[in-house]
Amino acid sequence: MPNIKSAMKAMRQNVRRRAVNLKALEAIKQTAKQVRKFATANNKSEAQKALSSAFAALDKAAKKHIVHKNTASRKKSRLAAMVGKLK
Repeated sequence: MPNIKSAMKAMRQNVRRRAVNLKALEAIKQTAKQVRKFATANNKSEAQKALSSAFAALDKAAKKHIVHKNTASRKKSRLAAMVGKLK
């Protein structure tokens, strides 16, 4: 537990920021999971809808520097390739 006033404030800020960051990361995981679920079920139309929401979650997280922009790009590319292979 910090003793200095500024360190106490920093700790409070870190707790709030962590909650926001975890929510964004969870959104990425959930949307990517949906895309993979529809891709394995060979449901192209639903997979494309889920893909757009996954792209939005990844772009928002990259914009806020929650994930690195190259990480977001790589994940988007892999999800898109998965959906692109569907018939």
